[in-house]
Amino acid sequence: MGWEACVETSRDWSVEWFESLKWLGIAFLITAVVFVVIAALLLRLTKWGRQFWHVSGDYFRGPGAWRTWLFIAALLILALLSVRLSVLISYWGNDMFTSFQVGASALKAADEAGVAEAKTGFWNSAKLFILLITIWMVKELVYLYAKLAFDIRWRVWLTERVTTDWMRGRAFYRSRFIDNTIDNPDQRIQADTDTFTQQSRALALGAVEAVVSVVSFTKVLWDLSGPMTILGVTIPRAALVIVLTYVLVSTVIAFWIGHPLIRINFLIERMNANFRYSLVRVRDSAESVAFYNGEDVERNGLLGRFAQVIQVQWSYVYRYLKFAGWNFVVGQSAYLFPYLIQAPRFFSGAVTLGGMNQTASAFGEIQSSLSFFRESYDDFAAYRASLIRLDGLMIASNDSRDLPKIAATDLDDTVKLDKVDVRKPDGEVLIDDLTLRLDPSDALVIKGASGSGKTTLLRALAQMWPYAAGEISRPAGTETLFLSQMPYLPLGDLRTAVEYPVKPEDVSDETLREVLAKVHLGHLVDRLDDEDDWAKILSPGEQQRLAFARILLVRPKVVFLDEATSAVDEGLEYSLYKLIRTEVPDTIVVSVAHRSTVDQHHTQVLTLEGDGPWELAPVKG
Repeated sequence: MGWEACVETSRDWSVEWFESLKWLGIAFLITAVVFVVIAALLLRLTKWGRQFWHVSGDYFRGPGAWRTWLFIAALLILALLSVRLSVLISYWGNDMFTSFQVGASALKAADEAGVAEAKTGFWNSAKLFILLITIWMVKELVYLYAKLAFDIRWRVWLTERVTTDWMRGRAFYRSRFIDNTIDNPDQRIQADTDTFTQQSRALALGAVEAVVSVVSFTKVLWDLSGPMTILGVTIPRAALVIVLTYVLVSTVIAFWIGHPLIRINFLIERMNANFRYSLVRVRDSAESVAFYNGEDVERNGLLGRFAQVIQVQWSYVYRYLKFAGWNFVVGQSAYLFPYLIQAPRFFSGAVTLGGMNQTASAFGEIQSSLSFFRESYDDFAAYRASLIRLDGLMIASNDSRDLPKIAATDLDDTVKLDKVDVRKPDGEVLIDDLTLRLDPSDALVIKGASGSGKTTLLRALAQMWPYAAGEISRPAGTETLFLSQMPYLPLGDLRTAVEYPVKPEDVSDETLREVLAKVHLGHLVDRLDDEDDWAKILSPGEQQRLAFARILLVRPKVVFLDEATSAVDEGLEYSLYKLIRTEVPDTIVVSVAHRSTVDQHHTQVLTLEGDGPWELAPVKG
């Protein structure tokens, strides 16, 4: 941009585009190196850094990580551009107010040439402002999009990783048996991943912008500062020294006040999650609660948990009032400082009105940038709480996979149990040294008194129960099917519920309708596309019949049934067992049952005594 010979400008704006590009290149190289070094030190030397790397380190290494680093580089350049534009706007303000000062002096002296000079300087400043603010607005929109896109991309990756880790090795079930159990994994996966990714980006970029702003505006303030004598002591570059001292001291005090917010935020997340989970339980068990007339008990329980939420919330309020109050006092007090410092120099003619204005601007930018670390402490506290919860979930998942389980090997069509021992969590023996073999078409019913370990044996054979030893050999994958007393019905349409755990596209609608009719669910054949909470719509008996439909669809080589007909009458029970013996005659059937009517569908009976001994015998005719 060309400038007429008029009011002297603070910069040569005609070459500023080149100077800014050069500054961005140098600043990017320096900032990138410093950023990586500091990040590496934090990851190695701080507990929360190690937790960060445990939770999300794989996002920054390995195949495809170059895209992440490219995204980070783009964000870093945009952050540096924000700082550069702020510096240029401060120089624009200097030129603008200097033109006003020149104009005021010219008017007082009736100097028409001087007034014309001031006008030219003003209009040049106005044009420059339009250019700078246009660049600023475009940069802000691109920067905003880039930040949000980065957050979404990272959250998708992290949610997939944490969810997969939680599901792998049945950690979602076995984590209940570890020493340090974790609460509300659903909230950790849904809410904490969002907080973690957003705050990681916001705090990192905010810190970069703050440090680069301090360095950039320190140069500005250094050029504008002069000596100042206080109580007989002359302070060189007084404006710079005072702002740095002021903000550093106030930041240390803010950290001291705000430190308890980390623990309080963690408790807030836990208590809110517990309260929310209690509400969900009441919703899911609404029918049972209503039958028991348990409204008052549930209400008292819910309000009791809510009282814990409020108690922690008040702790947060009291601590945050101190923290916010201190920040408010510090922030408001800083407005007057640059004018107090520069006023003697202005009235002596050592600095112009534009310089005075730029001093206040630079002072404010440095104060604001250094205050970022103080004012972001509350955000960092919430961030630490989310990080602790995510790290705890992943540790718990890993610990659950390290729990013992019986060894399993794959066989084509046979089930072999070799010296299987099953114990209670306290070590008390339930089943001792169980050894047996089942071949195609064999059918075994497991009997015993309540508490003798029948269902626990199935959990052990499914490698879910950690207090077991021995070995099981059986067909792999879905060739072996375990069905619990109340079958799990996933969310979605009826087709998905019936076919679980196979994929919906693997079975035709015609086959589905035929199978539903065979298990006496013909009234549902026209509702395959209906999406609903089928666990609430279908009766227990209908759900158990649906489980038998899954046997006909999956056609496993082995099926373990845990009280699978307890909710149907004896006639339906006979029909269902007869159906699977007819439709899948080679399938090995293992049933846990109390009813004696189940025995007739099996060839052998395993009787458990409950304290170790067991007996295997043919079913009596």
